[in-house]
Amino acid sequence: MRKAAVLAAAAVVAAAAAIVVRQRLREAKRWARAAAVLCDLQERCAAPAARLRMVADAMDVEMRAGLASEDGSKLKMLVTYVDSLPSGDEKGLFYALDLGGTNFRVLRVQLGGKEQRVIKQESVGELFDFIAAALTKFVASEGVDYHLPEGTQRELGFTFSFPVKQTSISSGILIKWTKNFAVDEMVGKDIVAELNEAIKRKGLVMKVSALVNDTVGTLAAGRYVDNDTIVAVILGTGTNAAYIEHVHAIPKWHVHLPKSADMIINMEWGNFKSGHLPLTEFDQALDAESLNPGEQIYEKLTSGMYMGEIVRRILLRMAQEAALFGDHTPPKLETPYILKTFHMLMMHHDTSSDLKTVSLKLKEILGIESTSRKTRKLVVEVCEVVARRGARLAAAGIYGILKKLDRVTCSADKPRSVIAVDGGVYKYYTFFGQCMESTLRDMLGEEVASSIVIKPVDDGSGIGAALLAASYSQYLQDDEILA
Repeated sequence: MRKAAVLAAAAVVAAAAAIVVRQRLREAKRWARAAAVLCDLQERCAAPAARLRMVADAMDVEMRAGLASEDGSKLKMLVTYVDSLPSGDEKGLFYALDLGGTNFRVLRVQLGGKEQRVIKQESVGELFDFIAAALTKFVASEGVDYHLPEGTQRELGFTFSFPVKQTSISSGILIKWTKNFAVDEMVGKDIVAELNEAIKRKGLVMKVSALVNDTVGTLAAGRYVDNDTIVAVILGTGTNAAYIEHVHAIPKWHVHLPKSADMIINMEWGNFKSGHLPLTEFDQALDAESLNPGEQIYEKLTSGMYMGEIVRRILLRMAQEAALFGDHTPPKLETPYILKTFHMLMMHHDTSSDLKTVSLKLKEILGIESTSRKTRKLVVEVCEVVARRGARLAAAGIYGILKKLDRVTCSADKPRSVIAVDGGVYKYYTFFGQCMESTLRDMLGEEVASSIVIKPVDDGSGIGAALLAASYSQYLQDDEILA
């Protein structure tokens, strides 16, 4: 009897051990599958120096093609009609309207010339009849600190962060919407004329003096504080770049030469596309399901609108193929765009020993109640792969611009070159910004890098628009004619 009991106990122990072994084997297989997805991702997202140089060269080639003809390149290389930037001498009360990927804001700025610069500024954050109503309400709230000379009309700088074919400094035709915006009836219309009409309907005495892209506004704001600013880059919800080009290098420019012989070019670089870009099946699926398939490929790899969504798609694959979050795929993980780049950066920046922020975000956003530290660490690694690729590609784009401007070679008299950068991804995603800057330094080499400065610009799209409204004030131009 005792022998039978011993044998029975041994059988139970053996069965339990077999279950434990099976569970461990199953767990090992899960992790092997998850690791395989991560390894494949790392390989496909890799952006080594040689590839980055090919991306930069392709950017340079596309820039030249876009400057040569209207339809010669994926890069629109839009002529902005901004041929001079703020000098610091501007004085008076000016307004700015900023309509971008995440913001709609109205600003007023009192400028005091070189001595006082920006004396005071205010803003309010709340198509065109709504905007005009907001402008009217904003002007009505004006205090005694803001002075508008008697008999003058309020002048507005309009930052419109979507592709526009400009026909003058204060007019432009909407080419298309980006960043998941879609108001179809506005495409092909002069957005300034539409806004001016809406302002008139509200009985407000105001007109648009300057229509600018957010990147052009950032360039103006950068130049206002540093005269060596020649390039501006936005890395936020979307991404774009603008720079100062010599008009003689713009074959498609057939109008009179500006006094400065320079012209600001709005690249619309989010639409850059090249066979050298490291695309994965996750990127291809995102693109195919987007509102603009085949368009804005560079933006879909580098901007805040899309990076979080790429991470979600990768985690979904791991959940489905490797049961990363348990036997059942979390339902919320299947919801497109539920995971924002802001959530991604918070998880990526988690430095706690148990990755508590990662656990919290997975629970809050995706409804995943419990995760191991090993799982959380894998999530951080996915975030890092996607962010690193985006940052390195952004650096390659900047290098391409500098190459076009002949600023990447060593010479004794090499001028200082300042790149003004704005946008939430650059400002708040510390890893992204640092990775982009270090990658650019490596591409330039130590000697050239010493003459290249990346300078953060706050609120370039708002302040920059007001500064350009001041630069192109009808009253300033009238004074120049009388002089």
